[in-house]
Amino acid sequence: RLLHLITSGDTGGAQNYVLWCCEGMRDTFSVALCAGTEGALIEQARRLGLPVYVIPQLGRNRPDVGDLWGLRRLVGLVKEVRPDLVSCHSTKAGFLGRLAARLAGVPAVFTAHGWAFSEGIPQPRRWVMLQVERLAARWAHRIICVSEYDRQLALRCGVGRPEQLVTVHNGVPPVDKSLWVRPASGNPVRLVMVARFAPPKDHALLLRALAGMGELEWELWFVGGGEREERARREAESLGLGGRVRFLGVRRDVPELLSQCHVFVLASNWEGLPLTILEAMRAGLPVVASDVGGVREAVVDGETGFLVPRGDVLLLRERLRLLLASPELRARMGAAGYARWREQFTLERMLAQTQAVYREVLEASRGGHAK
Repeated sequence: RLLHLITSGDTGGAQNYVLWCCEGMRDTFSVALCAGTEGALIEQARRLGLPVYVIPQLGRNRPDVGDLWGLRRLVGLVKEVRPDLVSCHSTKAGFLGRLAARLAGVPAVFTAHGWAFSEGIPQPRRWVMLQVERLAARWAHRIICVSEYDRQLALRCGVGRPEQLVTVHNGVPPVDKSLWVRPASGNPVRLVMVARFAPPKDHALLLRALAGMGELEWELWFVGGGEREERARREAESLGLGGRVRFLGVRRDVPELLSQCHVFVLASNWEGLPLTILEAMRAGLPVVASDVGGVREAVVDGETGFLVPRGDVLLLRERLRLLLASPELRARMGAAGYARWREQFTLERMLAQTQAVYREVLEASRGGHAK
């Protein structure tokens, strides 16, 4: 039996990861899911026929006394479900889930979808989260990092032991050939950014970059929702871009939307290894992204797209200008990105490597020598 724990049951990269793991491992494990909120992930898990549990205390972003009640409920859930392994995701569920598993005597694996103490996260939150993760690492049998950057960051910061930490790159499933794009076509050139309007994403940086390119033919699609969406709308209007920027909201047809675009952009202040970048590569789109976290492990600068230093609006504008001006460059980079996805970032590869980690933990636990 396998129990997945995650803070939010709504839409997001970590949620997609968990859903794919639940669906892809049903032949190997009897899978159950617990989250802190209702949402798209919970709805889809129910449609799969999975046992689903919601513990609201997991869904609170800030620590409070309710966490003690949440921990108590989690320990009770683990004892009720009686999993052989607890798989924890995201900060709140990762901390309370690992502790609950420890108290219930069940081995735990934590997947770090980007660390909450990464470079770019403001202080004092960064320091506080580092102390939290140093403590919680003691309760995990293994820690899966979705990028080698995150694994090395953890080692440098004293989070976990080398034998605990393993890198398993994110992966995304294939799509029908009809959803592959033709990035060389299109006038205007359509740019797309799929991301929540919340930290660490930097929608404003992209808008400022495009404000200096009014003479070129382009339009921009923002896909996603979040608390900073209204701020981004005001920014677009103030920069005179209102007629060129479309806000499409939260969508479940992202592959279909990507197939209608020509360049994918992700401006961020910190990241793990974003699934949206892998989805763009799978679609055959050139990618322009902030050079943060594990992004450079997917995007090869000058080959599958361009990497831009965090916050560098001038270089971002220059790189976008190159792609807007050259259909041939868009086509070449898009094809290289697709080939790289197929070789290194498929869901099949990710699931196989993740299951290998789970099996290793289970075998060590049953043998009585899990660390």
